[in-house]
Amino acid sequence: MANSTGTFSAGLNRAARAVEGLIERAIRSDAPPMLKAYRGYAVPGGLVIQGRVVSAVRRAAPEADQSKWVNFKQMVSLFLTSEVRDVPVVAAGVEGRSDAEGYIQMKVPRAPDHAGWVHIEAEIEGSDDAPKPMPVLVPQAEARYGVVSDIDDTMLHTGAFSLPRNLWNTFTGNALTREVYPDAVKLMARLSEGGRNPVYYVSSSPWNLFAFLEGIFDRAGLVQGPMFLRDLGVSDKGLIGASHGDHKGAAIDRILAANPELQIWLLGDTGQKDAIVYRDAVARNPGRIGGVVLREATGTLPEAARTAVTDIEAAGVPCAVVADFDAVPETVLPAPLDTQG
Repeated sequence: MANSTGTFSAGLNRAARAVEGLIERAIRSDAPPMLKAYRGYAVPGGLVIQGRVVSAVRRAAPEADQSKWVNFKQMVSLFLTSEVRDVPVVAAGVEGRSDAEGYIQMKVPRAPDHAGWVHIEAEIEGSDDAPKPMPVLVPQAEARYGVVSDIDDTMLHTGAFSLPRNLWNTFTGNALTREVYPDAVKLMARLSEGGRNPVYYVSSSPWNLFAFLEGIFDRAGLVQGPMFLRDLGVSDKGLIGASHGDHKGAAIDRILAANPELQIWLLGDTGQKDAIVYRDAVARNPGRIGGVVLREATGTLPEAARTAVTDIEAAGVPCAVVADFDAVPETVLPAPLDTQG
């Protein structure tokens, strides 16, 4: 039975790859490849720049009163990417190549005076385009801790715990109509302390939505930070890449490894297994997680999430489940800066 299931899964994956190939050929552009910049992050001894090489960028400026049908067409266009593989990209004397989905991730040297947001110029080798500034967040020397937050139903009202509602909200809204929770903006501002402490966002949303999310965050005044999104293309890990939990867990581990001297506070919600992902992160990284805050997204706490919260607290990590981030107990959050020393 296991063999037949594996054979069926492999066959389905091959079929999906074939369909994906047909779609890619249908939308492929003959335009020269261009480099899209994502937000990168610092690691000990280096900077990691992130981006994607594509041959066309489909984007339209939204209007607040445009119809849901126009929103839908604009959102669908974001998923019709024309990515270009095996393109050489050069930055700070380092050369990398775009992968099968056009993504580029390169580690480049880090200067001693780098702090806050720095921009590393990158360019496609042989291109006539001007170099693209790639933003990278370097924690301040005075940073006291770091923050890792989920996006959907934690920062941004989405309804991700319900697939139909999630799809409806995603494809019929635009960057001017989507709602960032005011209490999330307030809490993140308190935690970042004016940029002293680095903030990172981990989400199962696809990289296709990066610019869309960036615009929403900017409009709401939400603290900006590197995003760890995922590729929803066909891969060896399945039809949509790594699973929700695998992707988030791996991203949290990467952020912890990038900041070995900092404790990390985790923010999420109760609707998408964040409690379970965060419990496992606590178990894998003893002493590294300072606290966990979960927004009660569904009005009730699922039994699996309740058990995970109990496990987190049993590991000595304070955890709060609240309907509003304004109600998070101070005992779960890092002490305010003016109480230190």
